[in-house]
Amino acid sequence: MPNYRPPAALTGTPEKVTLTRGTLLYRVHASRHPAASFNPKPSHCLYGGGRFDATSCDRYGYLYAGLGPAAAVCETLLRSLPFDPTGGPRLLPHRAVEGRRMTTLRLTADLRVLPLMSARDLAAVHQDSWLVHAEAQEYAYTRDWAHWIRRNAGPWAQGLVWSSKREPAERAVVLFGDRGLAAELPADAEDVTDFDTAEGLEWLNSVLAPYFVQLAP
Repeated sequence: MPNYRPPAALTGTPEKVTLTRGTLLYRVHASRHPAASFNPKPSHCLYGGGRFDATSCDRYGYLYAGLGPAAAVCETLLRSLPFDPTGGPRLLPHRAVEGRRMTTLRLTADLRVLPLMSARDLAAVHQDSWLVHAEAQEYAYTRDWAHWIRRNAGPWAQGLVWSSKREPAERAVVLFGDRGLAAELPADAEDVTDFDTAEGLEWLNSVLAPYFVQLAP
């Protein structure tokens, strides 16, 4: 459970981080959707959804990405994937990657995001590591906190950036489509790796191997 409800007002001063033009973003996404498109569909206020999704309480387009390929893969595919108690590799079902691809996007404009990486960053928004480490059963609360942060930080905050829960050495980002951004992120596709191809699966297995994960036979 969260440690407490958001306060009435933000009394801290969050930092501002600029994702400069040319920054690479890595997305694992459904092949049927453009890599640079924001998800326009709000999640349910209580059930399902992601950590910082929009809901009917705060509607906005949202787009998740990693600032490195491992963050994109781990955040998307390794959520709550348990280790084998016998010591074998963790098995990722093929259905988890069917119809998916990795796209590398290069930003064509600067974006300003609010960081949630250090204890000082989190304290500035009255939180601690729970906000970025909570598991899926608590995402209704993390979404509520994201709405509160957006409302109190102001329109300059075009997204949030934090250390990936599944790969702390890399960062994850969520971008908000209602903060000076259109339905499409200002970015060009640099590279695409399709997981429905033999080459794509070979690449994916090479990324998964250091995490003791392999695609199920």
